Amino acid sequence: MEPTTAHPWLNPGAVEPADEGQDTSYEISRQWQGFMSARLILGFVLVALQTALLATGSSHSTTLIAISGAYLVGTLTSKLFIQPRPLGQSFNRVWGALVGIDLLTFSALQILQGGPGSTSTINYTPLFALPVLVASVLGSMRLALGTAAGITVLMLGIAIWATLQSATDSTPYLVQPALSGVGYFAIAWLSNQLSSRLATEGQRARQNQLAANIQRQVNELVIESLPDGVLIVDEHGCVRAANPAARTLLGSQQALHATVFDLKDEAGWFPLLNLTRVSVATGLSHEEDVTIRHGTQGPRRVHARTRLAAPQGVTGESLCVLFLQDQRELEARMRTEKLAGMGRLSTAVAHEIRNPLSAITQANALLDEDVSDPRLKKLTAMVSQNAKRLEKIVNDVLNVSRVQPYDQTYLMPTVPLDATVWRACEDWAAQSGSQQRLTLHCETPAVGVRFDTEHLRRVLVNLLDNARRYTEERNDAIQVFTCAIDAQHASIAIWSDAAPMDQSVERHLFEPFFSSDSRSSGLGLFICRELCERHDASLVYQRNVRSARGVSTEGNEFVLSLLLADAPDNVAQAEPSTTPWQPTLY
Repeated sequence: MEPTTAHPWLNPGAVEPADEGQDTSYEISRQWQGFMSARLILGFVLVALQTALLATGSSHSTTLIAISGAYLVGTLTSKLFIQPRPLGQSFNRVWGALVGIDLLTFSALQILQGGPGSTSTINYTPLFALPVLVASVLGSMRLALGTAAGITVLMLGIAIWATLQSATDSTPYLVQPALSGVGYFAIAWLSNQLSSRLATEGQRARQNQLAANIQRQVNELVIESLPDGVLIVDEHGCVRAANPAARTLLGSQQALHATVFDLKDEAGWFPLLNLTRVSVATGLSHEEDVTIRHGTQGPRRVHARTRLAAPQGVTGESLCVLFLQDQRELEARMRTEKLAGMGRLSTAVAHEIRNPLSAITQANALLDEDVSDPRLKKLTAMVSQNAKRLEKIVNDVLNVSRVQPYDQTYLMPTVPLDATVWRACEDWAAQSGSQQRLTLHCETPAVGVRFDTEHLRRVLVNLLDNARRYTEERNDAIQVFTCAIDAQHASIAIWSDAAPMDQSVERHLFEPFFSSDSRSSGLGLFICRELCERHDASLVYQRNVRSARGVSTEGNEFVLSLLLADAPDNVAQAEPSTTPWQPTLY
């Protein structure tokens, strides 16, 4: 069961980054608002300055106050009503609303600041740095250099007009605008370069952050889907993160639902807590087999391994990664490998046994023809019976190696369901003498299924043999049902009134070489399920209640789920047999 609250691994404070377009828009908006706030503050300063000069008598020009007030209103209007956006490559309306107003305002203040009756001379040319910065940061290099060039020409024009009004040397009037223009060009170039570099670095940082976020999400997905348990534990025993497999292995409702919990909360977790403390104290990785006990649940043996993670956060706290592996899965994997090796060995032995067994059978048959003594006849019959038993075991072993999945491009054969089941059951009942105990309930007369006829017969005969082994000779002891499940599937159910299976037997029911009968090879049900999977079918066991001899009786039931076919190859139903046995059809 997965925890109810998801959390980033090893980084609980991580925030999901926005996409690249949102980050770019946010950066432009932030720069835009910064420049708008600076222009608005400058407008307030200019109005306050001109008002102070007028109040102190240093200036008697109300025009300068009017210009400063108009600039303040213009900056406030642009801040409120113009949406943040780049200035672009060329001079446009937005450039005029921002940079153009600044140029006109500062030029007017520079020209009119030395009016009649004025005792103050203020140089407003440093203010031209603001529109240069706006054009450099929010616009292109061409727009920034064009703005700097326009300001330089404007200041030179003001200087030439001033020299025409004065009879003194004009050199100081021209040198100062020229030097200021060079400075503005430098500011424009440097500002644009820095802005471009910062934009590039910001974009690269966003891309790296996005890649890191994707990698983090992939890592979290891998950890969450691992079959082994993973715990992130701090040096105090607090579990910062745990994947679903680890929570299941810990076996506690707190572990299943709590986002953060402590290994000290449950006595059964103390072995894991001690292993974590040893790893953190020594700075080395450790591994050992521990037993987790919790409540009414039985002990669970777990192979635990620790790895120390790099210190996290400012405090440099050490974290321990604890890997948990269920010993039952390891044992099951080893058992599967042993069974695979046993199967290969059994196949080789079966091939070697087959030829001598055939010779023994033939020699016994010849010997049986020549003897007449009842005691010798009994011995030859015993040899024949055991030879047939060995032959069946050999065939079962060889059949395991022959079961291979169909090619995906191969069209599976189609057979009529009821007719095939009827024939197989009739032949089996006649050969085993079980006519009395077998009953058929066929409800799909016109249904065809995707299954090989011979393979379906083998599955049915094997299941019927198993049912016969655990039932008595009485009516309705074994019942076979056919029915349509839905538009795509049909089912065959083989029911018997046998006693329920032991849990230890049911758990390994379909495993190869496992049998509760010492005379069985333990391959029958395994082959049946392999044949079903070969035909995209399924075979399951369940306890079910059926009507037997007029009474509801609980019994063992094996259910085959088969794929329906559009049209069977042979929809004709089998004619009733003329043999003495007639299965009951409903």
